[in-house]
Amino acid sequence: MRQLIFQEYVTVDGYAADADGEASFFGTIGEHEAEDRATFERIDTMLLGAETYRLFAGVWPTLEHPIAPLLNALRKVVVSTTLEDTPWGSHEPATVVRDLDAVRALKAEDGKDIILWGSISLFHSLLAAGLVDEIELRVCPVLLGVGRPVFSSQQLGLELIEARPWGETGVLQRFRPTGSAAHR
Repeated sequence: MRQLIFQEYVTVDGYAADADGEASFFGTIGEHEAEDRATFERIDTMLLGAETYRLFAGVWPTLEHPIAPLLNALRKVVVSTTLEDTPWGSHEPATVVRDLDAVRALKAEDGKDIILWGSISLFHSLLAAGLVDEIELRVCPVLLGVGRPVFSSQQLGLELIEARPWGETGVLQRFRPTGSAAHR
């Protein structure tokens, strides 16, 4: 079975975006293209929520960036109950699925792993449903104090898989969810 990996840039205090929804702190970690390329070697599908789809589809299809061709070539799946059309510039459009059962089916398919970028609300739903296999946090050396937290108040056990320096100034933390107190 394919693994579903949630990968997110976060601040040291656990925020994925500031109070205005911006994530300008991404640039604080320096260069990490080699590690991004390694991620693309293990994935073939990108899972997105509707809001992150709109953001990504408005930027990545025409962005001149070293990883843009790799990202644009991925199979793109959007979990949404409202979107009908999901174009991706001149590339293959994304596929829309309506529920978490479709994500379960996606995980059961043959192929490489699946990555979830952004899409915090979808991440919370997938985590509660036990569908997230790995959480990779790319911790940026910034404290925001307020903003959009990566985690909800749901209790969750995590097993540390890896922790190491990442980029020029960041830290990479990888965890495996081990369950929540509410589900035991």
